Amino acid sequence: MLFFFVFFFQQAILCIGSTLSIPFILGDQLCTDLFPAQEKANVIAQLLSISMFMCGIATLLQTTFGVRLGIIQGGSHVFIAPIVAMMSLEKWKCPTSLEIPSANGTNITTFMNQDQKDELWQSRLREIQGNLMLASLIQVILGCTGIMGLLLKYIGPLTIAPTISLIGLSLTAVAADFNRTHWGIAILTLVLIGFFTLIIGRVRVPCLGFSLKKKCYVFRYPVFQLMPVLLSVGICWLLSYILTVTDTLTNDPKSPAYKARTDSRLDVVSDIDWFSFPLPFSFGIPTVSAAGFVGMLGATLSSVIESVGDYFAAARISNASPPPPHAINRGIAAEGFSSIISGMVGAGHATTSYSGNIGAIGITKVASRRVFQVAGLILLIGGIIGKFGAVLTLIPDPIIGGTLTIVFGMVAAVGISVLQFIDFSSTRNLTILAISMILGLMIPQWLSQNTDAIDTGSEDLDQVLKVLLGTAMFVGGVLGFILDNLVPGTLEERGILKWRESLYTKSGGAMKPVMYEYPYVTKYIKKINCCSYFPLSPTFNKELNCSCCSKENETHEPSKGQEYHLAVGNGGAQDLDHGDTKF
Repeated sequence: MLFFFVFFFQQAILCIGSTLSIPFILGDQLCTDLFPAQEKANVIAQLLSISMFMCGIATLLQTTFGVRLGIIQGGSHVFIAPIVAMMSLEKWKCPTSLEIPSANGTNITTFMNQDQKDELWQSRLREIQGNLMLASLIQVILGCTGIMGLLLKYIGPLTIAPTISLIGLSLTAVAADFNRTHWGIAILTLVLIGFFTLIIGRVRVPCLGFSLKKKCYVFRYPVFQLMPVLLSVGICWLLSYILTVTDTLTNDPKSPAYKARTDSRLDVVSDIDWFSFPLPFSFGIPTVSAAGFVGMLGATLSSVIESVGDYFAAARISNASPPPPHAINRGIAAEGFSSIISGMVGAGHATTSYSGNIGAIGITKVASRRVFQVAGLILLIGGIIGKFGAVLTLIPDPIIGGTLTIVFGMVAAVGISVLQFIDFSSTRNLTILAISMILGLMIPQWLSQNTDAIDTGSEDLDQVLKVLLGTAMFVGGVLGFILDNLVPGTLEERGILKWRESLYTKSGGAMKPVMYEYPYVTKYIKKINCCSYFPLSPTFNKELNCSCCSKENETHEPSKGQEYHLAVGNGGAQDLDHGDTKF
């Protein structure tokens, strides 16, 4: 039982560490930098609590009704880029100050009252909410109809690599804004994360354990490998505290270095209520715009592609066979549904599967669904306890910046790693990659410096184009997709064959597919042959012979050719509910 507690608590902590930075970034995009430190911290504390709450809800939905693998759902960094692009539109640009010019031409200047300040950031959040919900609805449709399998036929490494890598590369300025408050602490955070991960990651630390059989005993645990971010944040937080109490850091609130102090937002802990339950539309009715929706839709498609890869990775590392099409469809639909709820309650971001938590399975050898469900419950409860989110807002800005630097770098590296499947000796591939990467960086940068360059005569169309062309991952991903499918090249040269093969050959679990089915009700679903047409059904088969009434087709198993064509496979693993330490 002690180990069980350690395992699910560890998964929850890993998720918090990865999601932590998103509310801080979102707060800046909502113009909270104009507020006094305490008021800004109050907003971020609310967003943190809602984010944790949604991570819990999404994890429970995914592990219970979605793909049903041990997968933690967390805040998606993919959506940061379109949010930044959307908030850079003239309509949503932050004012230079909280001053309100006099309407009658006098020199008397007034300042925003609390209601006006709330409207300043909540109106922007509502815009994000509405567009996120609408884009997530498309994701639900993709899952419920099984269309994603068709789209995967045309998506290869030369589409995925620029899309994912440009997410990280385009957000370096966001990390730099946090780092500038104290570069020394930011770099120390970055160095510690690298040190724990690369240098002493394999060191197993002696820990005390207890069991009824062994009583008290010593076991070794790879703490540094599993929690490098949390350990680094803790050490640098302690350093910032020492520099704060010794007044080494400036106490001038107007100085950027003031945000490196641990007491810059201290009052928020006492101001925030102990318990706060996120409610739908508590910030008002969400708004929608064509520009915002298109930007969010691009991020949604990128997130779906990334999640499909994570499902296969989770199955592989859990020693399970590849998830069948119905499980993939349910997983996509569950993520979309969770993101709709996320938009409703005001998290400001979608939820997606976390690769870091999947990697932890390979170290702990624990893939039990129960562990991940309890971890989701912990996240949900943590989101309801307002004080918990308030304490997390006390983390100094340069520590957040150092964490973001490594996170965005890893996102870029993961995207680049997909290129291992293509033929690098092919001039075709190198040219496509060069065009998509360089234009993906160049066009958004040029547009940010020439905001009036796009003028079609339609304000709505101008906004759509500005958001799309201002989002690096969209520009690079679309160029990679178009060129990869138009320029002649074999599947082997494009890397599609090796990429698809890698999803199967490394997921060779020899266990039964029962874990992908719903408990109790699947036996009844199998008796209704028409359910074979429904993409979320355990009996779903994308190629149906004819009748839904034939008893010969009570169960439909996709052929090997079908699996390969869609890049979603058939097979399964034994139910992992009771596999805490065994596969």
